Amino acid sequence: MRCRGLGYWSIWMAAAGLLMALAPSVVWAQATAGVAIDADGVLRTRTFIDPGGQLMHERIASAKATLDPKLASYSKLRKISLNRLEQVILGRQGVLTDEMRYMAGLLRVKYVFYYPDSKDIVLAGPAEGWAPDPSGRIVGITSGRPVVQLQDLAVALRMFPPDGKPTEMIGCSIDATQQGLASMQHFVRGIRRLSRRPSDEQVRMIAEGVRTSLGYQTVTISGVSPRTHFAQVMVEADYRMKLIGIGLERPPVKLVSYVDRAKLRDIASNAMQRWYFVPDYQCVRQSDDGLAMELVGDGVKLIGADEMVTSSGERKAADRGNRASQAFVLGFTKKYPELAERSPVYAELRNLIDLAVAAAYIQEQDYYHKAGWEMPFLGSEKEFPVEVYDVPKTVESAVNAIWKGLTLVTPVGGGVQIHPAEALDSENILPDKKAKVAKLHQEIKPDLAEGQWWWD
Repeated sequence: MRCRGLGYWSIWMAAAGLLMALAPSVVWAQATAGVAIDADGVLRTRTFIDPGGQLMHERIASAKATLDPKLASYSKLRKISLNRLEQVILGRQGVLTDEMRYMAGLLRVKYVFYYPDSKDIVLAGPAEGWAPDPSGRIVGITSGRPVVQLQDLAVALRMFPPDGKPTEMIGCSIDATQQGLASMQHFVRGIRRLSRRPSDEQVRMIAEGVRTSLGYQTVTISGVSPRTHFAQVMVEADYRMKLIGIGLERPPVKLVSYVDRAKLRDIASNAMQRWYFVPDYQCVRQSDDGLAMELVGDGVKLIGADEMVTSSGERKAADRGNRASQAFVLGFTKKYPELAERSPVYAELRNLIDLAVAAAYIQEQDYYHKAGWEMPFLGSEKEFPVEVYDVPKTVESAVNAIWKGLTLVTPVGGGVQIHPAEALDSENILPDKKAKVAKLHQEIKPDLAEGQWWWD
């Protein structure tokens, strides 16, 4: 908004709401950060130092020495029978191995197959051995990409269960409160006229005043228990995207932030930018017989929506868009595959979207009943607890101050919004040209030994 109290000099402020676990940009990054959540649900950051990447090198060496060589080696297409996996787990009285927890090193779900003869429901995709990075994130030992976790798969399947309604929307949002926005507006109006450019100390004081007046921001999670790893990944990816947008986190790829793009002519008075992660809903290619599905593309888009903030802190739809915001979300979307390669949290978010769409497909195609799979372990919180994490509720506002003419930019909002079933709408389904998906389905029919649940 335009702040006359600063005369000819002004500071551009941007604020966001939460600092979550900062993952390494490469496997052997020298410093990573984590998060602690106190009893009141307030998030705090923690930093893990790994000089020269020595700890990560040791963990990779240990993984290579202890994992089965077949499991540790990279596979272009590892196949996992979900119902056989559950049978093996039940045979172990629910005691999981790391091989099960980390889905045999699956890095991404690329295919869903159903085999009527053997009644196998199969997920397939690239895979390799794994190890924890210094922040505790489980990543591939050569790619550094996070592995698909059984706990996240269970969450996705429970959202689309054998005999239950599908979950319409999954998401999260981090937003300033109306009271905080009103308090910030009041603080800005109270800034005295400055006759010359503020000193660095004055800049810091003004930024601190904005941060303090905004207070804590609220974390909202929908469609999934906030006590799950699934929910925490969404929140982290959401906020770290905002930190990049407002210039508080340097991305590991070449990407121009919103604050670097924006021009005064693009910024409406009292403007509030809102950025959302959504799936690329044209991501499903299906065989004609419905027995095979391929997830295509990068899976994730960033979209923007503009709002106005009134003096009382209320939010309204803006009359005009913001070209800098539009350019930022387009740039972020274009760079998403590179970001996912270098910053694991974005690959994790993509994995969650893939799992949600795959689970929706399994339910829609009625694979559960066709296979006679009631999902007694993966579908039960009592048998397989996944709601074991502390709930993120609030976080202190993070504020950046940048010189940009006579404009003060209000906080950034937004979040993640996933409507998995939309990917299965007829207008979004992609044709199986030359029957490639159907042919692959036929080529990899399960021929498994007793107790075997994955194969290359």
